[in-house]
Amino acid sequence: MQEMNNTQYFKVAKEPEIFIKEVLDLVYLALTEKGYNPVNQIVGYVMSGDPTYITNHRGARSLIMKVERDEIIEELLKDYIENHLK
Repeated sequence: MQEMNNTQYFKVAKEPEIFIKEVLDLVYLALTEKGYNPVNQIVGYVMSGDPTYITNHRGARSLIMKVERDEIIEELLKDYIENHLK
């Protein structure tokens, strides 16, 4: 039996960092492949939080749910500013 006087260490493997641009690229591709209008579907998801706007194809729904919706908006706005307002 182990002594209870020593500190025990528990190490959890960290999940790889999710890049929002990569998530949006994959979700866009999956929606396009399934015949949906990806802009309308992504906007529907961001506005409502309802994941059924995103297809399960290519794991897109579970992937987009790993990213906060406000982070998606922030990424899109930063990209727009960098590419259109400078």
